[in-house]
Amino acid sequence: MDQSTHLRVADVDKLLAAVKGARHEARDRCLLLLLFRHGLRVSEACGLRLSQVAVAEGVLHVARLKHGLSTTHPLRGDEIHAIEAWLAVRATLHPETEAFFVSERRRPLSRKTAWCLIRAYGRQAGLAVAVHPHMLRHACGYALADQGADIRLIQDYLGHRNIQHTIKYAATNSVSFAKLWS
Repeated sequence: MDQSTHLRVADVDKLLAAVKGARHEARDRCLLLLLFRHGLRVSEACGLRLSQVAVAEGVLHVARLKHGLSTTHPLRGDEIHAIEAWLAVRATLHPETEAFFVSERRRPLSRKTAWCLIRAYGRQAGLAVAVHPHMLRHACGYALADQGADIRLIQDYLGHRNIQHTIKYAATNSVSFAKLWS
């Protein structure tokens, strides 16, 4: 693992496994999964509104920050299960906010809380690096490149306006060369 820039899928799996049995397991699992699978920035996740998560349609409406391009992403089965589990818990809290992720105080989840819980799960998972939320966004980009996704598709998926912000995900990816000359 390049310890300074991103996590591998196996590291993300360890992070998700560390959530099992946690006090806020449903929320935190959903948060980590959406951060990774959709390349969300922590502010985008903490700012997520209930209206952006359309479980019945199987889509997540991603409102990108930093002048990024907003998109609609499909939700996969495990994400839908995690969202449904979190929404069942969230309903018992009766928060008076449209925020998707809320704290036990029924307020929108703060960036600081998200940072702290992700760092703690990283330690609990035994990862060799101090994990922070943006590492999950990078993990998303690298995982998509490893799957052979086109760089323009990754650019759109992550909401980058400038391709230069996306190039790094494919630049060191030898998998993308595998189909050449075959």
